[in-house]
Amino acid sequence: MGRPTTKNDLLTAANANYEKLNSLISELTAKELSTPFDFSNDVKKKEAHWKRDKNLRDVLIHLYEWHQLLLNWVQSNQNGDSEPFIPKPYNWKTYGDMNVAFFHKHQSTPLEDAKRMLRDSHTEVIKLAETFSNEDLFTKGVYKWVGGSTLGSYFVSVTASHYDWAIKKLKAHQKNCAAL
Repeated sequence: MGRPTTKNDLLTAANANYEKLNSLISELTAKELSTPFDFSNDVKKKEAHWKRDKNLRDVLIHLYEWHQLLLNWVQSNQNGDSEPFIPKPYNWKTYGDMNVAFFHKHQSTPLEDAKRMLRDSHTEVIKLAETFSNEDLFTKGVYKWVGGSTLGSYFVSVTASHYDWAIKKLKAHQKNCAAL
């Protein structure tokens, strides 16, 4: 399936990828869970996140924090407070620094807490998406605070697309562990 462009496709893809992610997590071995992520030998993995995340908890917390960005952004703007998606002092050029701040913020968060936090925030994001019509989600210009995109594209990005990112990262880690 391509990138969702309807409410139904958004909800289906978000839940399907969430389930795929959880299925993959449930299959991780003790070795895979205890071995720190290390992608330094793969020259194709240049993006900062390949160096940032060191374990499953870091990946789950990243997803959780991006859910919080969406939830807070929508709530603030619906309440009449004009807030950008990326909170100050960050912006779209510096959001990598924000991701590093999320990483540091949660270094003492236990894995089981990270799993619960993600489960709960996924549920919140899906419930929020369900409150909007297809037109509200996927018609440009419905909400001035969304800018030139659609509200639905933000929901897709923090759910289905982000879960796919996490799955790819975990599979790459599994491949690395198998080679050890």
